[in-house]
Amino acid sequence: MASEADGSKGDTGSGTGTSMGAGTSMGAGAGEAEVLIAREGRMGLITLNRPRVLNAINLDMVRTIARALDDWEADAGIEVVVLKGAGEKALCAGGDVAALTRARAEKGNAPARAFWQEEYRLNARIARYPKPYLAIMDGIVMGGGIGLSAHGRYRVVTETSRLAMPETAIGLVPDVGGTWLLSRAPGLTGQYLALTGQPLTAADAIHAGLADGFIARDRLGLLLDRLANGFAGPIEKILNDLEGDPGPGELAGRQAAIGDLFGAGTVEAIAAALAASPLDWAKGMAEGLERRSPLAMKATFAAIRQARGLGSLEEALNMEYRLACRLFDLGEFPEGVRALLVDKDRKPGWLYQSLADVSDEAVKGLFLPMLPGEDLGLKAPKRG
Repeated sequence: MASEADGSKGDTGSGTGTSMGAGTSMGAGAGEAEVLIAREGRMGLITLNRPRVLNAINLDMVRTIARALDDWEADAGIEVVVLKGAGEKALCAGGDVAALTRARAEKGNAPARAFWQEEYRLNARIARYPKPYLAIMDGIVMGGGIGLSAHGRYRVVTETSRLAMPETAIGLVPDVGGTWLLSRAPGLTGQYLALTGQPLTAADAIHAGLADGFIARDRLGLLLDRLANGFAGPIEKILNDLEGDPGPGELAGRQAAIGDLFGAGTVEAIAAALAASPLDWAKGMAEGLERRSPLAMKATFAAIRQARGLGSLEEALNMEYRLACRLFDLGEFPEGVRALLVDKDRKPGWLYQSLADVSDEAVKGLFLPMLPGEDLGLKAPKRG
């Protein structure tokens, strides 16, 4: 099972983390913490504990995780940090964006900005964490869940894994470092995944570079035991000993077609190519794009392209923060959350009715620097 120890991959619902975490501020059982922090042998274990809302994350949870990472970095007895989700359905379906949208009516954009600021800083910290950080990406992993896991040094998927960055469906762009990750996927795979929000199986997630290896769900307990006790040897050996075959995926077989269909210079041209394609899956993608935010799709297209030229995850997170804040302030993102997750009428009143209505100037305005003191301002550490 491959890994990248330098954190360079570091960075996708969603909640932006965007995203698709529905829900309430509830989710853990009565009297239970929303994040469980435990020490088991040499392992520091973080368990997201809101299974009733698919472990959607909020600001308090972000802060709890950050404090645990701080404590364990200085603890010589902790040799590996592991992230997992409670319940059988998800590691994390994203940020609790429904709560952010509800808070907007009373408190404006401040709660959303506070959440994204601390969440994105945590994403960057995970990518640079000096100790091995292993994410068990079992079940649903979207948006903010991608941000908590796909930046880790080791990313394990199972037969139930379903990864996605579906933000354009709720008027947002792939964030939590999603543009950084997707822009580095093979060929134009990342552009395809960012625009369509297509979910990935274990094999497809490995192909796209969002995961490293497959371990069957019924072996996860053995994985945790060996990581905690360390008797089976180094982490790489433990992972390699337990690694299995994820089976066939479909993404690799679509690579050439994706390159043809998503290589156009505009989202309009991509949509037209999909609609005209004889491939059934392509026609389905064309229909799906019609339901997504035109503004978010054009912003996503531009963001993935920009991310390819950026030098660090931190630069990508700074860009995503501007986009998230502005799409929230404009009401595009809250309207998408309302239609998909709150009222669930699936009839969003987007700012623009079609891709053709979205001008280049409207997209460029989303990327402009914010006022002094308002930008996220993350900086990549200097290499010594």
